[in-house]
Amino acid sequence: MVMNTKDTADNWDLVIKPKTKWYQLDLAAIWSYRDLLMLFVRRDFVSVYKQTLLGPLWYIIQPVLTTLTFTVIFSGIAKISTNGIPPVLFYLSGITLWTYFSDCLNRTSNTFISNSGIFGKVYFPRLVAPLSVLVSNLIKLGIQMVLFLTIWCYYLIKGASLAPHYYMLIFIPLLVIIMAGLGLGFGILISSLTTKYRDLTFLVGFGTQLAMYASPIIYPLSSIHNIRYRHILMLNPVTSIIETFKYIFLGNGILSWHALLYSVVFMVLLLLAAVVVFNKVEKSFMDTV
Repeated sequence: MVMNTKDTADNWDLVIKPKTKWYQLDLAAIWSYRDLLMLFVRRDFVSVYKQTLLGPLWYIIQPVLTTLTFTVIFSGIAKISTNGIPPVLFYLSGITLWTYFSDCLNRTSNTFISNSGIFGKVYFPRLVAPLSVLVSNLIKLGIQMVLFLTIWCYYLIKGASLAPHYYMLIFIPLLVIIMAGLGLGFGILISSLTTKYRDLTFLVGFGTQLAMYASPIIYPLSSIHNIRYRHILMLNPVTSIIETFKYIFLGNGILSWHALLYSVVFMVLLLLAAVVVFNKVEKSFMDTV
């Protein structure tokens, strides 16, 4: 009896094909695993503060303590100007978006190492794991935005020297998307490299702290009078986002559409490069992790 190989192959219910294209990003596959993504989001949200006394209240306590620390050290002791903006509101406006970026970067930078047990047992699009970090951190960002808006409204009612640009509030989601893209891009790029070079894991936290001081979190960009240094700071794609956020709510930041466009282009190129490296590493990372 001779079996027709062609007919047998055509009758398979499931055909598994290797993904060989380094530039391929199967968004349809990611969408089909959206239920798994939401399970990861729930896991990330619940597990962080599951056995803590205050639980999600830490989402509020952390930025409050950081803001008070910055106020005492940089405004009270170092006397760094906030351009007439109440120091608490000035520092909190920068911390709110920066915390989202740094959390996305730090947690996605451990994607392969922290999920190696799951990756080695079952298949699913690996990008689901870092994407779940972005979504779960959005919950934290939402809570901290409520905190910021509450304090912002308090100072508005109190008559602080604020000049918010209400018509630009529609750009807030864009700023969040750019921050998410930058955090995801840097995170998965570092995650891909740490599968082989573990030294990078020690540099991520330290590098994130240094990057914060290279962003206008504790000082207004307008206080940098040296044009050369200001241009160097503008090379940081986060700078224009923080300044735009402050411009919208405080009326004090520097709004530059060219700088925002630079941040968008930087984010897109970074994501493309990160996905290329991620796709290449995910095929063999189990051999090195």
